[in-house]
Amino acid sequence: MAKITTFNNRITIDPKIRFGKPCIRGTRIAVVDILNLLAAGYTIDEIPKQYPGITKKDVLAAIEFATRLSEEPTRILVRR
Repeated sequence: MAKITTFNNRITIDPKIRFGKPCIRGTRIAVVDILNLLAAGYTIDEIPKQYPGITKKDVLAAIEFATRLSEEPTRILVRR
């Protein structure tokens, strides 16, 4: 049985959806998709207009999730 993890009641990680990428709950829209839209110049308010079913709070939760991940120590693996 696959374990579903939830962050802030808005971001879910389900191995059966998008290969386990963190997604906005109830959708297949991944956190990385939100970040890519922001990087492409979309505003926080524009994203929900382009993707009905998500809210501004969902977009903010995706940003918060990514921020928390970036605060974790990173290991660089070197292939020998």
